[in-house]
Amino acid sequence: MFLRSAGNGGMDDPNPGGMNNWNDNNGNGGDDENFLDVLKAWLKSDEGKEDIQTYTISLCVALLLRFTIIEPRYIPSLSMYPTFDVGDQLAVEKVTKRIRPFNRNEVVVFNPPDTFRQIVSSNYGIDAKKSKEALIKRIVAVEGDQVLIKQGKLYVNGQKQDEPFTAEDAQYEFGPVTVPPGDVLVLGDNRNHSLDGHIWGFLPKENVIGRAVFIYWPPWRVGNDGMY
Repeated sequence: MFLRSAGNGGMDDPNPGGMNNWNDNNGNGGDDENFLDVLKAWLKSDEGKEDIQTYTISLCVALLLRFTIIEPRYIPSLSMYPTFDVGDQLAVEKVTKRIRPFNRNEVVVFNPPDTFRQIVSSNYGIDAKKSKEALIKRIVAVEGDQVLIKQGKLYVNGQKQDEPFTAEDAQYEFGPVTVPPGDVLVLGDNRNHSLDGHIWGFLPKENVIGRAVFIYWPPWRVGNDGMY
């Protein structure tokens, strides 16, 4: 599942034909001049300077949080259903990946590895730009684990895993494989509708952006059920 940053970047131009007449030919030039005069006066005033300082500090704090601590993401597909539904917006925490090892069953957002990009480009016709978009999956195995999927069930180190968060049993066979040092294995909760590690292999831990911690929108789905 491609996971996109929350925002409104996809909004269509309400006037794609460009038919609105933005040129003012009705003698309103004086209004524009009055507005500029007011704006200049406000910028020179103590109130204006204080407001600009407040807005600048707020923007810097928001950007600091966005790039170092937590960031919003939204879900565009069903590859992690039922844990996440299309349109869910969630918070991704980016700090603990540096101080706490990854564990099985944690949900992570990550930059796709090179193997993913090569597969989707050659087999699915997805362009290079889209193949670099962040993904979200669940860690099912960590380095050193032996993984096997048979008869629809996941086995880690010979033990069948209890996975109440999955949509259905896997309709494919996988493994046995051993997760290499520095990597994890990730799968989608919607096992049969997810382009994940059983297709493109292991995920380097350095590619992880952060852990999904809770859904904050829509209101009726707020919470962190199934994120462990």
